[in-house]
Amino acid sequence: MIDSSGQGGRLLYKGGELIGSGFSGFRGRGPRRQDSRTPSVRVNERIRVPEIRVIDEDGKQIGIMSPSEALKIAREKDLDLVEVAPQATPPVCRIINFGKWQYEQKKKAHEAKKKQTVITVKEVKFRPATDEHDYQFKKNNAIKMLKEGDKVKATVSFRGREITHKELGSQLLDRLERDLADHAVVEARPKLEGMHMFVIFAPKK
Repeated sequence: MIDSSGQGGRLLYKGGELIGSGFSGFRGRGPRRQDSRTPSVRVNERIRVPEIRVIDEDGKQIGIMSPSEALKIAREKDLDLVEVAPQATPPVCRIINFGKWQYEQKKKAHEAKKKQTVITVKEVKFRPATDEHDYQFKKNNAIKMLKEGDKVKATVSFRGREITHKELGSQLLDRLERDLADHAVVEARPKLEGMHMFVIFAPKK
């Protein structure tokens, strides 16, 4: 067996016959993967349809033409051709500054996200014989949650024979409803499921 090593790697011969290779040369790069940050809209030469409806930088419609014609107009104005309505027939493209347009789109999306109100349901748990100190602590915690815009699920959990005294759970939740009256409205009346009785409060608007 002959070991022929070189810069490119190792070639193994036996009786003049090549039996193996440890070649470690450079790999071809192949097609580049699209950067995840690449915009999903088609711009300039990427617009490959027979014809498009074109709107200029002032919002004025200038007609239906081929992408190459529209791109020529955009280049003369040192602007870009951006496809803004690909589902239209024909697709609608605007002659605009793509970088500026992209910034405006991100800004609009950010503002829309800020306006979305995410409401979560948080839970406070009680026992039928919850002592006063624990009750006050959990009540204040519920008020804090409501002020933050969250809904509150107040649950009384029974164990064993405690379930025979369901009225204790009802009394506790009724008291809590009175104590939270300035901060909440009852969204779901007290309900018993298995060994748990609960009520759901929503922030008062």
